[in-house]
Amino acid sequence: MRMIQSSSRASIRLSVIAVLAVAGLMIGLSTLPHRAFADDAKTDAPAKKKDAKRKAVPAKDTKKMPALQFKMKDIDGKDQNLAQYHGNVILVVNVASECGLTPQYKGLQELYDTYKDQGFVVLGFPANEFGRQEPGSDSVIKDFCTKNFKVTFPMFSKVVVKGEGICPLFSYLTSKEAGHEFGGEIAWNFNKFLIDREGRVIGRFEPRTAPDAEPLVEAVTKALEQPIPPDSALAKQKKATSDAPSKKRDRQGH
Repeated sequence: MRMIQSSSRASIRLSVIAVLAVAGLMIGLSTLPHRAFADDAKTDAPAKKKDAKRKAVPAKDTKKMPALQFKMKDIDGKDQNLAQYHGNVILVVNVASECGLTPQYKGLQELYDTYKDQGFVVLGFPANEFGRQEPGSDSVIKDFCTKNFKVTFPMFSKVVVKGEGICPLFSYLTSKEAGHEFGGEIAWNFNKFLIDREGRVIGRFEPRTAPDAEPLVEAVTKALEQPIPPDSALAKQKKATSDAPSKKRDRQGH
């Protein structure tokens, strides 16, 4: 009888131990996915943070002369391909005729006269977004600039430089994802973008920076030190000019 009771007790103990072991195993298994997920989340966090940083930085624009990939109408309404200025150092300015900064036309013309023979050009783009200070037609704007400031640098048809309807050129210049460092909305008339001989944006100067301000002039002269790309429009123009006298002599000799 005692042997039977001892055997029964031993069986009960083994059953309890087995039940507890199974329960413990199930509890352990149920926590594994959560732990694994938490560990994966910790492991992935730095990588995701790095990915976010990478995405926030715009990719460098590797296109050839990226700032000159646009066709615009000049002040006379004729189509102009900005690629024709490849090889020049370019100052793109959104201008206005009735602004307190309008006298900057004089300084822009002087800057152009000083450095144009070295391959520098100012491109003026009238815009009416700021205080409606450029209300006139293209012909009115042209007459104003010519009579009052004797402007001879290229002027273009009036464009939108901010907000709805912004033209492709200024959309590129002001974009923070265009591959250059100078994006951001234009604040007022006479904002200035500097473009190098390769057609890349290399500088930006706010409206109140005068054309003869030292930082602007230094940036222009430094950019002019860059070699003229041999395949640029300017290089081809210079070659054509230098070849013209010899061709003329050849024709005269015949």
